[in-house]
Amino acid sequence: MTTSPYYRPRQYEPATFPSMTATGPALPVVVVGAGPVGMGVALGLAHRGIPVTVLEAATGVSFGSRAICVSRHSLEVADRLGFGEELTRLAMPWEGGRSFYRDVEVLRFRMPNEPHAVRPPMVNVSQSELEQVMADACAAHPLVTLHWGAPVARFTEDEDGVDLEVETAAGHRHLRARWVVAADGGRSRMRELTGVRLQGTSYEGRYVIADIHWPADLPAERTVWFDPPSNPGSTVIMHRQPHDIWRIDYQLDPGEDAEAETQEERIRARITDHLAWLGREGPWTLEWFGFYKAHALALDSFVHGRVLFAGDAAHLVPIFGVRGLNSGMEDAETLAWMLAAVLGGVADPALLDTYSAERHHAWEQNVANAGKSTLIMTPGSHGHRVTRDALLALATVRPEFSHLINPRQSSATHARCSPLTVAAAPGTPGLLPGDPVGDRRVRLADGKETSLDQVRGRGFLLVGFGLDPAAVADTARLQDDLAASLGAEEVGLALVAPETDAPPFVAELDDAFGELAAAWGARPGEVFLVRPDGLLLARGPVAGHAGLPAHLRAGRPTAAGPSQQGADAVALPPAEAAREAAWLALSAGLDAVPAGDREGVLARLALLLADRVGADDFLAAVSTAASTR
Repeated sequence: MTTSPYYRPRQYEPATFPSMTATGPALPVVVVGAGPVGMGVALGLAHRGIPVTVLEAATGVSFGSRAICVSRHSLEVADRLGFGEELTRLAMPWEGGRSFYRDVEVLRFRMPNEPHAVRPPMVNVSQSELEQVMADACAAHPLVTLHWGAPVARFTEDEDGVDLEVETAAGHRHLRARWVVAADGGRSRMRELTGVRLQGTSYEGRYVIADIHWPADLPAERTVWFDPPSNPGSTVIMHRQPHDIWRIDYQLDPGEDAEAETQEERIRARITDHLAWLGREGPWTLEWFGFYKAHALALDSFVHGRVLFAGDAAHLVPIFGVRGLNSGMEDAETLAWMLAAVLGGVADPALLDTYSAERHHAWEQNVANAGKSTLIMTPGSHGHRVTRDALLALATVRPEFSHLINPRQSSATHARCSPLTVAAAPGTPGLLPGDPVGDRRVRLADGKETSLDQVRGRGFLLVGFGLDPAAVADTARLQDDLAASLGAEEVGLALVAPETDAPPFVAELDDAFGELAAAWGARPGEVFLVRPDGLLLARGPVAGHAGLPAHLRAGRPTAAGPSQQGADAVALPPAEAAREAAWLALSAGLDAVPAGDREGVLARLALLLADRVGADDFLAAVSTAASTR
């Protein structure tokens, strides 16, 4: 296997450091794992003034593309963690993609990219390069100490902290920490040592993933072929990356031998066949390859004593829709501000149970969408394969079925059901407490162009709409109360169309056309409180926010309880919801009957439907179904 210059991860000397003395002070936090999630937690804590020690078993960042798609929300997180500019410089933006059934296009999708958006909806960059950028950011921060080649051998904990035994090049060393963050990936050693197991579903589909160096002028988009002539019966996915690197994923047939199919010469042959079918037979080199199975697994709780789990150590989601890395970055940012509040003594440790509840529900949201994508990309049963193939065939002549093939690309998850989220009044329009508040372009009253996140910084932000003088004064007092309650956490204040001059050092936003107010569903007199991780905590008149400082310190629900409004995923349009329900029900029905009766079930189903829709519509449907395959 050749190695491209773009894929040579930097190697570091294995760490050597002295053991801590038994009587010395404990480290505030030890993070186990220097992947994107672990380093994200470390940077989030360090920016809040908390020293962090990171332990990584390897002596360098990961090798190969692995997770390549970084969402807009993760780009926002990267900016807040201090490495967004360098990541943007390296990455390749893209907005959509196409899917083909054999050689016929059956889907063309575009992700939302409104004029007010600050960043592209998605960028591609290899995980190896992302991790190197983050490792460089950690090395540059005086409060982050990163030990390479330092796996954890064992640990014990008591009510005050955790004792870690670490293997180093100079022998075993002892560290003691008040809290440990386990972010050591899908094969987590910390999970094994803790004695906890992931629960959920593992899918049958198997994929080979490969990076090739291939100068080609094809567009930067997600391209998928179902049953292409180059690899009959398979599904092939292609993504363009920077530096003329292409990521190719292809599915193995259930009857194929995974060991044989993951030999380098076999991988080369299958990629050669596909590129030749595309009419692109120029030279290319194989840089890296791996093997993947889809999983939807999670720990029941992400908090186990003083060990806090995050990223793949806490949960696994199927690769389709690119939710693994992006949900892990959400974990990192949420855990960082909550753990900082606990370490600073300004919040009860119950706030960490809120982290667990929120992020477990986020995993459920991701699985709900990724699970449907997985059933299309790698159907694991006879019923789902039959219906998937039927959908693809129908989509060639009936484009209204194409939405079922949509990959449901990753988007920021909500925390509407969080015990921390303060319920809004019934019937509240627009943004609901718990919703992600995306960054957007805004203009200050003095005409300066900026963005909402630049106004907010890394902390909380109060945004008041159309406040009268008394409400402005009350909101400024609330800002002071929150800042005093939250210690080192920043609390900003911005006013939109106030009825009086803004106080000194308070941002005033120009929303002359009401675009921000309309996007949020804001009404005059309302104050919105945005959390450090970009989620809306509460909204309403400032008089109703007096209990927020105590609420945040307690980390528990207010008397009103958590918001349940819109707890489920956003509803599909009725016609699309009906098709989705029919697809899932038919798939399950075919799997529930004996194999010998499947054709009979379809015949009986067709006759029942004919009795309801009428002869003309039924005959037209039979003609369409018979002519597509």
